[in-house]
Amino acid sequence: MSSTTKTLNLTHKTTKENFTLVAKTEIMRTINPWINFNGNAEAAFTFYKSVLGGEFTKIVRFSDLASDDFPVPEHEANKIMTIALSIGKHNVLMANDVPEFMGRVNENENRSKILLSAESREEADRIFNGLSAGGEVEGPIGDSPWGTYAAMFRDKYGIEWIIEFDPNYIG
Repeated sequence: MSSTTKTLNLTHKTTKENFTLVAKTEIMRTINPWINFNGNAEAAFTFYKSVLGGEFTKIVRFSDLASDDFPVPEHEANKIMTIALSIGKHNVLMANDVPEFMGRVNENENRSKILLSAESREEADRIFNGLSAGGEVEGPIGDSPWGTYAAMFRDKYGIEWIIEFDPNYIG
């Protein structure tokens, strides 16, 4: 985290005493979700890119790291060690394939959802229709009781998403 400090020099109205007010704010640059896959990270991310746009900013395969100190079985050499999809100004969706020696990821477990905040109802519809294709819809897109336009679903790769447009968001 970085921080910003603002200083304000003030004078008390009655006593005319000078003093300085210092405000320090902690700023987190970004927070980015990281998803584990069972060998299909590249296919999933190609799909996500087709719906969300953006560019791959990093693709590292296990074969890129293979050495005497880090042997990689031939059948896992082409799997993804790290993949990054840059979306928008500051968002990066990250993932990897979990090597077999670490065990399988349970794609149907109850894990966290990825919240994607849309700029409009139309964008929310487009993203929902794209990402939910072939998946399981938990809550269809529509007006929510809390005043947003939202949907919840698990995509065809088992990843859980919430797509939401908040017309009252001021950012």
